[in-house]
Amino acid sequence: MSEIKSKSGSKKRKRDESPESRFELSSSVSGKIGPLLVSYPAVQAPESTAFKCYSRKRSKNDEEEQNLLVVGETSSVEFVSNEDECRRVAESGCRYLLAVRNKRTGIISLLPTTKTPHILKHTVKALKSIPSSAAPSKVEFVAAKNTLGETFGTKKQKANIKAQERNKIDVGAMEGVMGYVMDSIDKGAENLMTAEEAKEVEDTNRLIPPFSATATSLDDVYPLHDLIPEPEWKALIISPFDAAETYQERVALLPFRQSYYLHDHLKALSDPTAKSRKKNTKILLYISAMLAFRKATEFKKIEKEKVYERLSGVPGIVIDSLLSRFTETSRGSSSYQATSSTKTSLLTHIFALCLKLDNYATDTKLLAHDLSMPPTEVNQLFQSLGCKMTKLGERERARLGLGSDASENKRAVLTAPVEFPKPKRRRNTRK
Repeated sequence: MSEIKSKSGSKKRKRDESPESRFELSSSVSGKIGPLLVSYPAVQAPESTAFKCYSRKRSKNDEEEQNLLVVGETSSVEFVSNEDECRRVAESGCRYLLAVRNKRTGIISLLPTTKTPHILKHTVKALKSIPSSAAPSKVEFVAAKNTLGETFGTKKQKANIKAQERNKIDVGAMEGVMGYVMDSIDKGAENLMTAEEAKEVEDTNRLIPPFSATATSLDDVYPLHDLIPEPEWKALIISPFDAAETYQERVALLPFRQSYYLHDHLKALSDPTAKSRKKNTKILLYISAMLAFRKATEFKKIEKEKVYERLSGVPGIVIDSLLSRFTETSRGSSSYQATSSTKTSLLTHIFALCLKLDNYATDTKLLAHDLSMPPTEVNQLFQSLGCKMTKLGERERARLGLGSDASENKRAVLTAPVEFPKPKRRRNTRK
């Protein structure tokens, strides 16, 4: 047994030593295409499948791969280059460098040019004669989808399908009644307001003083005697301010004294040469009366006698007017009450008078401090009057007699004709 093993071992072939591998650059031969790369995205051809190359168009350089069409076939399937996919792969920069190894010499020859893979598509020969079916319509697609849902869907999906079918409108059933529907729509539209009428109603319901939308003069936008009725204007007496010898005596004549805004304007009006001194003093006195009235009616229950007591220096005709314009009375009751609408209306009347005192450019921060209100809320009320919050330029500051320190503060500036802010549209947050 040992001899047989030894003999068999002596007859064992030795492994041939392969030559050492070397690289070299292959020289291109004119008129030769060389090896090509192909890719099968779906069905792969058998190894015995023969492929041929065709040129799509005649060019100066027949070796350009973009002009080649790779075609092969078996007994049942045809393979051909997909032109769109090949172009997309070429544009993406996908290229390969090919090499061929000679087993006998060990030389690895590198082809001088890079190659782009050809993407092949296949066609089943038995199906070529069958025409392709048209894409289903939207109605057919929905019907097929519902059929699948009713057959294989969950309970929730089946319930949704039934709900959609219940809500579906039968257009055919509506054909006979469309005329009646359109007639009823036209009849109902007769009572709808026009755009001009809707704007008039909107302007009427604004919680601001009466205004002129067409006035080109700032003084005429909010007429003075619409803010201070003429009988009340005549009842305002300013002779005590002229007779007062000191600034403290003039402050004591104001119905409402806790206001820096009123103090600043009262100092300016102390100058006998001040422009429109008599008119502005009456406006200042009326604003002070309105601020005192606002303070006296801040409680839920308003007693007329207490209002008269708190506004003892104000003419009775003014107090009665303020009660009638800026309070409401319940049906069957003589008691007064201030609502959110009357409070807003009172403030906008005050601000309209402030604009007249400030030559239609009011510093809202000072008023917000006096009223203990947020500046943004005061600004919104001025904007409801048609004002724009803006910084004053050098010319406007010179007109108002303001220094350079007022250049950084925004003021409520009224323009004529007046333009009211447009209502903001709500964003649709539903997706």
